[in-house]
Amino acid sequence: MATVDETATANMNEASERDPQNNNSYGTLVDAPYISVDLPILDVNDFNNRIIHGYEAGGAEKSLPADLTTARSLIPAGTATLRDFSYVAPEIPEYVTENCTGCMDCVTLCPDTAILGKVLAESTLEEKLAGLQDESERGMFEKQWSKTRKYYDGPKKKGKEGGRFAIIIDPSKCKGCAECVTVCDDLALKMVPKTEQVMTDIRKSHRMFKNIGPSDESYINDNLLIDMMLKEQTHIYTGGAGSCAGCGEGTALRMLCSATGNMHGDKWGIAAATGCNTVYTSTYPYNPYLVPWTNSLFENVAADAMGIRSRWDQMGWQDRPLWCVGGDGAMFDIGFQSLSRMLASGMNIKVFVLDTQVYSNTGGQASTATYAGQNTKMSIHGKLHAGKQERRKEIAQIAMMHPRTYVAQTTCAHTNHFYKSVIGALEFDGPAIINCYTTCQPEHGVADNMATDQARLAVDTRAFPLLIHDPTKGDTIKKRLSLQGNPSVKDDWWKNPKTKEVVDFIDFCRSEGRFSKHFDKDGNPSETLLASKEDRLENWHQLQELAGLR
Repeated sequence: MATVDETATANMNEASERDPQNNNSYGTLVDAPYISVDLPILDVNDFNNRIIHGYEAGGAEKSLPADLTTARSLIPAGTATLRDFSYVAPEIPEYVTENCTGCMDCVTLCPDTAILGKVLAESTLEEKLAGLQDESERGMFEKQWSKTRKYYDGPKKKGKEGGRFAIIIDPSKCKGCAECVTVCDDLALKMVPKTEQVMTDIRKSHRMFKNIGPSDESYINDNLLIDMMLKEQTHIYTGGAGSCAGCGEGTALRMLCSATGNMHGDKWGIAAATGCNTVYTSTYPYNPYLVPWTNSLFENVAADAMGIRSRWDQMGWQDRPLWCVGGDGAMFDIGFQSLSRMLASGMNIKVFVLDTQVYSNTGGQASTATYAGQNTKMSIHGKLHAGKQERRKEIAQIAMMHPRTYVAQTTCAHTNHFYKSVIGALEFDGPAIINCYTTCQPEHGVADNMATDQARLAVDTRAFPLLIHDPTKGDTIKKRLSLQGNPSVKDDWWKNPKTKEVVDFIDFCRSEGRFSKHFDKDGNPSETLLASKEDRLENWHQLQELAGLR
């Protein structure tokens, strides 16, 4: 096996070859429009070669001198491209080409940008393959390009050349969570043990995949929102963030960046509240974003965003979107007043809430987004109190009561709804807030590969209803509010069509560790949990009433 230093050097060399964006205009954060102080020029090549190599080699804290860029917390864009996670898991996904349908679920829902998709005209692929000198490598790589009905058979029926589709695993970004295998209904991915040969082949395939050029956009259907990640310009979130394996937040941020990048390229920015999202995206010296962003305090990120928006507008940058990102702790709790003021201001700022129903960054502390009965720090399930007793605050309804505010509640599992929510927010001329359900595996007691399944179950059981409130749709809440995307929108609970059984909030709680103490040895729920179930039903009834369905 290669040493840590050899692996780091190889990974940096490959990254610099495959991602020239690490040497582009993002090289200095002096250009970031919301930094008004006089900052030193940041040499990206020096940063990558000296600082990142020092951290990869393991001796940075002993060998690197203190400098102004470190003191001022400056990190160039996209440096997380150079981070290597290939050592953290014993298994890695393997692509089964004959089963692939090109659905893009695995590419979309990977939290780490560790699976990339591409489609090329067959003649283009053959031409590229002919340029590979090594016959064995050429044969190995050619086998990874499938002939799906979506990209190959469909165009051929229309008299067009068939497109060959491939997905590739980036071994330096994959944490082995197996989320991709779980979401693939076509059995086109499977986990295999990491051996020397497997990793050698995957690294070679990944390098060839990156060097073969971008997707042929004539095969990309812009009406199929899930196809947007076939475009390289949407890969604003590079992967390499220090989030947990399978992190629900990571997927949400990737999809948010892709949708915004698809519409605005790299001409937008992020103001982020202190929390998990800022820890795993700025663990020095790694930054996965290819747009300028700043980390504000837990309680005032909305006010920070208002200042940035004001300055951008002064500069004539009214058309550049600004996302204000934070967890439920920042937006529901300590930063709620600041958020409310921002929404009331009417400023063109978009808010994205990573709703885990818990303060993940402080080890599972309760927030007002926490469900009643949930076992968390500060609301421990014990003999006297069975977890949190307060009912959950509903940020969506509260936001709807603000003047002319676009509001959406969505999950990554509902891909089209997610993208439509983000696109709707970006197109809306005014404040917008999207509350996104994001599974936190350690705090929810959920397996690494289950973020998408749990998000889908949260919607099916009324734990977290989908909604879009668009002020442009009319002059009443009934006209503005849509519950489309929820199952059985006119009923109390959804019935599983296969088993004919009612699926309710108790079924959701039964699937997660945070509610485990509420079930006796026979599986019967506690009184606290039954009361929490009624709370979820009351919330659903309220939304039905507002939408004119009750």
